[in-house]
Amino acid sequence: MKLGFIGTGKIASSVIIGICNSKIKFKKIIVSPRNRRTSSLLRKKFRKVSIAKNNQEVINNSNWVFLSITPNVGKKIIKDLRFKKNQTIISFISTITLPQLKKMIKVKSEIIRAIPLPPISLKKGPVPICPPNKKVKNFFDKIGSTVEIKNEKLSINFWSTSGMMASYYEMLKVMSEWLVKKGVKRTDAQKYITTLFLALSEDAVMNSKKELKYLVKESQTPKGLNEQGLKEMSKKGAYRSVITALNSIHKRLNK
Repeated sequence: MKLGFIGTGKIASSVIIGICNSKIKFKKIIVSPRNRRTSSLLRKKFRKVSIAKNNQEVINNSNWVFLSITPNVGKKIIKDLRFKKNQTIISFISTITLPQLKKMIKVKSEIIRAIPLPPISLKKGPVPICPPNKKVKNFFDKIGSTVEIKNEKLSINFWSTSGMMASYYEMLKVMSEWLVKKGVKRTDAQKYITTLFLALSEDAVMNSKKELKYLVKESQTPKGLNEQGLKEMSKKGAYRSVITALNSIHKRLNK
């Protein structure tokens, strides 16, 4: 199987790294020349990666084509590309729907939308796909945890939550910088904060059969530090702002 990537930004490169470090069987990965620096680094790192002359060459030489471009770029270029019948096309584009993609692509192909995130390079993290597809599920299960979604409108909810990734990293950054200002070395501060939240996330996953409200409750003691932190952030509207942001992202995706 030959895999082609149109777009070589952060998500595409993360997926490619995950694939190359997995047990997925493939002959070749062909990447577009759009991001020359990233594509060259991938070619140097993995012998099965090659750089195409243009996007059409990616399509011509691939069994599966991954669309990893921004919505604006997608609207400009997809309609002028010539896809092959029965080709499997996997779109990482956030705001272009399946009906819109079918209209742009024109030929009868399998089209699946997927939401991989950067940790896929570590073969970790969920990958929602819509519509369900056995081949694509088996593929992503080798580099993450596939979640099949039947309804595209429902999949938008997952897209919305994926839009909070930078917000999460910003929170880690703020806490790390607070420690630095208190005299802690930056390397120690970042190591402490990132490993702390890794441990908390792993604990949450291990206890995922419970409702998360129980983890919130169990992590506090009466008049303790965690109770104080939770109360103060709640009072400031920190968690209401999360809902506001999610609603705003969801509204944008529904346009």
